Amino acid sequence: QVQLAESGGGLVQAGGSLRLSCAASGRTFSSTVMVMGWFRQAPGKEREFVAVIYWTGGSTYYADSVKGRFTISRDNAENMVYVQMNSLKSEDTAVYYCAAAHPRSTFYYDQSSQYDYWGQGTQVTVSS
Repeated sequence: QVQLAESGGGLVQAGGSLRLSCAASGRTFSSTVMVMGWFRQAPGKEREFVAVIYWTGGSTYYADSVKGRFTISRDNAENMVYVQMNSLKSEDTAVYYCAAAHPRSTFYYDQSSQYDYWGQGTQVTVSS
């Protein structure tokens, strides 16, 4: 299995920035077959897609709500994935989860059900 561990959450003012980190480990982890993404869940809401990066090639895709403000990146050597969050808004307040998946022939990267591994979550609170 793959284990994921997030860090970097906290309390920030609107307009500020945070960088979240996710460390991946496990004997089955492979940079050639994995995709890694970020999801978030606000109180009373379903988990929603934020961003994804393909481990090989580095292609990235974002939810419309964060496009232009968030950037996802990876460090292949360290098996790390990051999301840099700028221009934060109150509506960004949520628990943020790191997720990883073994790509399928038909893979819907914005659906949480597609992912095989999840981190514990880290709280991001944006004050206005």
